[in-house]
Amino acid sequence: MQRFCKTVLQNIATKIMKEDLNLDWANLPFGYVPTDYNVRCYYRDGKWGDIEVSTSETIDLHIAATSLHYGQEIFEGLKAFRGRDGKVRVFRMEENARRIRNSAEGLCMAPIPEELFCEMVKKVVSLNARYIPPYGSGASLYIRPLEIGITPSVGVRSSSEYVFIILVSPVGPYFKEGFKPTNICIMRQYDRVAPKGTGRFKTGGNYAASMKSGNHAHELGYSAVLYLDPREKKYLDECGPANFFAIKDGRYITPASESILPSVTNKSIMQLCRDLDIPVEERHITVDELEEASEAGACGTAAVISPVAEVDDLDTGKKYVIASNGEPGPISTRLYNKLRAIQLGEEEDTHGWNTIIEGI
Repeated sequence: MQRFCKTVLQNIATKIMKEDLNLDWANLPFGYVPTDYNVRCYYRDGKWGDIEVSTSETIDLHIAATSLHYGQEIFEGLKAFRGRDGKVRVFRMEENARRIRNSAEGLCMAPIPEELFCEMVKKVVSLNARYIPPYGSGASLYIRPLEIGITPSVGVRSSSEYVFIILVSPVGPYFKEGFKPTNICIMRQYDRVAPKGTGRFKTGGNYAASMKSGNHAHELGYSAVLYLDPREKKYLDECGPANFFAIKDGRYITPASESILPSVTNKSIMQLCRDLDIPVEERHITVDELEEASEAGACGTAAVISPVAEVDDLDTGKKYVIASNGEPGPISTRLYNKLRAIQLGEEEDTHGWNTIIEGI
């Protein structure tokens, strides 16, 4: 019976792999497209188990699981690209592995070993190779690792059991406008996170806390909210779901704050700036400094760089015009193109950021 079931599953998998996807790669949304497989691993009795391959899009979760009641949930986001040479590259996998480990420690969850994280990323990308968008389409394979507490508890305590899942989906750009400047706004009545809270960890609660303000901004015609520091409302903080940066006097400046999620993309861009002899400053940035910015943008895995045309302070009525001609600035454009070229294998990966997935 077991052999029969295995044979049936193999036949189904073979049939699925031969089916045409009929995906419009160039016009994919940044959403969820079902793929063939996801991979999972359970933490029980103080240790991580074996990697499991699944075709199911659901999980069996206890109604009292700590992730549902007390927010024990963390995740990551990274991408795989089909390069000009046909090779598949995953960008900065190890850096994401380190960040999710930091998030796990911050939320008192079982840290995922870096080796396990990387093995599961490679496996899920290989299993879903046909969903990797072709070179030149502008799309990529988005990789979403997720860890949740699964121990049932109605008392506030850390889970003793966890499941770590990685799913993938082909996606287009996060911002529909693409690499074009958009307007963002400042709304002081909203905070994304609390001072010294969970802002530096990638947990769903931070994003839930930003939805009301984000929806409000979208209703007003803005692409994102530029949050101020939650303590003094004086310094620039996160920009919607991404880090913020500006170019001032030829320098790349980006906010330094304990409430900001350390962006892998921002970290990469800062290194590229140093490679290009562009001075980098991580420091507190006051709102008024936007008057002196020649360029600005939000940066993250989803969009790489989303240039900013104008920042409207809705409380003071002040408008900070960054890109009056409606085009991205030269430094932002140079950094965007260079990072994308490295991801796609068009330029040499001098820092060893890419992991090439063999055999696909």
